[in-house]
Amino acid sequence: MTLSLDSGGGRKSLRVKLGLINWGLVLIICLITATGIALLYSAAGGHWEPWAIKQLVRFIPGFIIMLGMALVDARVWLRWAYVIYGVILGLLVVVEIKGHVGMGAQRWIDLGVFVVQPSELMKLALVLALARYFHGLSPEQTRRPMDLLPPLALVLVPVGLVLLQPNLGTALLLIMGSGAIFLAAGVPLWMFGMCIAGGVGAVPIGWRFLHDYQKNRIYTFLNPERDPLGTGYNILQSKIALGSGGLFGKGFMQGSQSQLAFLPEKHTDFIFVVLAEELGMIGALVLLSLYLALLIYGMVISLSARNQFGRLVGVGLTTTFFLYVVVNVAMVTGLIPVVGIPLPLVSYGGTAMLTLLIGCGLLLSVSVHREVRISRTGHSDY
Repeated sequence: MTLSLDSGGGRKSLRVKLGLINWGLVLIICLITATGIALLYSAAGGHWEPWAIKQLVRFIPGFIIMLGMALVDARVWLRWAYVIYGVILGLLVVVEIKGHVGMGAQRWIDLGVFVVQPSELMKLALVLALARYFHGLSPEQTRRPMDLLPPLALVLVPVGLVLLQPNLGTALLLIMGSGAIFLAAGVPLWMFGMCIAGGVGAVPIGWRFLHDYQKNRIYTFLNPERDPLGTGYNILQSKIALGSGGLFGKGFMQGSQSQLAFLPEKHTDFIFVVLAEELGMIGALVLLSLYLALLIYGMVISLSARNQFGRLVGVGLTTTFFLYVVVNVAMVTGLIPVVGIPLPLVSYGGTAMLTLLIGCGLLLSVSVHREVRISRTGHSDY
């Protein structure tokens, strides 16, 4: 299948593109990141080392990359979508062959200068590939089961590789984020019902393939008190910190659970708890309001795009951000089992931050080039 790229009014100058960047969204991204750096500073006991300064240093080039990607024509991302997907898929294969092992899992590739986690990058690559595929389908084709086999393969192959690492949390995010694109593309609801029914029916079989630590997470979710000094320790300390924060919190850098090192992984998965303990429910709601504003911007950008590719990329990226936030907050509050999903732009982590900033860059690119028209079929004319 080939695509023709209509000029949509011609290429815009750099000055015009800079003016079209959604600077409100950029401001929200900066505010969320600044909140994260402040929390990392507090988690380290009032020191920039070892987390806050590294997070700031990582953000600066990531921010520049984000703005640079915003200026790239959305048709470029359409043209290279499958190539990007193939490269990241190749990296997932490399992880299986000679990946770097950390915390009992083989999820990283050590490049010497830095360590990269391809499963994080696949969240973006999969959005681009699915948006590229569905852009080329007619509404009638999205209702044909045979035409849905290729995008299903695009999803299931990386999901299978991620499960081998093992990384159940990221695999579930890949599936749920992809589901949003399928839905936005017009896939009938009855097909989703069949997939969900099949997934539920496969639970007993899937349980047999879970690792012991994954089963323990589910046991701990159902009864955290069964092993309060072992597998249940993290979530119990998290709930204590959340409850002790109250309405206004204990004050910045005054949280007992975080400052006295009772709370594990306080700089990564459980950083939301640090915020809730020190700044209370009010502080937590402020951060969640910033995330809500980011999600609203994302959906508005998606709906304003004049081409199917931009709309689907926007929906996929916005859903991915939404899932990050919901899963992390639900995890640290004990609503779901602990699955190791970071809080976007707040939790410490290089690959996660870079992935999210790249995703924001793609979203900004959709916004800047929202008036571009892209034909579904025909000869590529970029």
